[in-house]
Amino acid sequence: DEYQWKGPFYFIQGADPQFGLMKAWAIGDINNGDDEWGEEIKLAEQAVQAINKLNPKPKFFVLCGDLIHGMPGTQWRKDQEQDLKNVLKNTDQDIPLVFVSGNHDIGNTPTRETIDNYCKNWGDDYFSFWVGGVFFLVLNSQLYFDSSKCPELKQVQDVWLNEQLAVAEKHKCKHIIVFQHIPLFLRKPDEDHDYFNLEKSVRREIMEKFHKAGIKAVFSGHYHRNAGGSYRGLEMVVSSAIGCQLGEDTHGLRVVVVTDGKIVHRYYSLNELSSQGIEKELLDMLAKQN
Repeated sequence: DEYQWKGPFYFIQGADPQFGLMKAWAIGDINNGDDEWGEEIKLAEQAVQAINKLNPKPKFFVLCGDLIHGMPGTQWRKDQEQDLKNVLKNTDQDIPLVFVSGNHDIGNTPTRETIDNYCKNWGDDYFSFWVGGVFFLVLNSQLYFDSSKCPELKQVQDVWLNEQLAVAEKHKCKHIIVFQHIPLFLRKPDEDHDYFNLEKSVRREIMEKFHKAGIKAVFSGHYHRNAGGSYRGLEMVVSSAIGCQLGEDTHGLRVVVVTDGKIVHRYYSLNELSSQGIEKELLDMLAKQN
């Protein structure tokens, strides 16, 4: 049923609730300072309440990684995960949750074990799904960042991705949209590689593959600031965090409207979305049934 286009719809993208980072960042101890996350709990609660109030309801709510701050094997990780689950289970039961793995969820250099643990807690580290004629791909971007401890898992994801893109072509989907934690790039496709984007040769290969497959947009987090750019018709959308801000942006969520011809999105602060909901212009787009 979901293979068929039924008219415009929208979803909500959030990123980096990252329980524990705000205190760690404030005291300058990123590795051990994450023993409090009361502030992040409040922000995540505000995000859930804002989403629950929206009318019409979004088709789903996707969280683009770094669900918590505690790296695999660290002291506060289990408590952070449990507290986030406690907040998220208050999401309206008609709004499915989609989870994307981030570097803090599976480690900067993931292993089979860290990925298995993530999957037990949050679901598959990569998968695809259909909504109203649109094909969505969730990727494990950490395998593109550093797969040195599990090269075979990267190969399996690569094979799977090629198969999925073949499926999308066969079904003549309306759009293909990708979710991953680490952006391909922040502003320009040929920018230098650093912690916040993918290495240049890896990036080029993925961008070219996505371009050939007709992918319209990649949504990510990781940067804790809003950014983005485009490569040959492929839009790279980098959303700031629900949790700790590393730039000038506000704690927020992105509203993404999918129409027949395009994908339109706008970042809202949690306060804006809580008090005003979605702007009329986006609601008008949703009301236009094709």
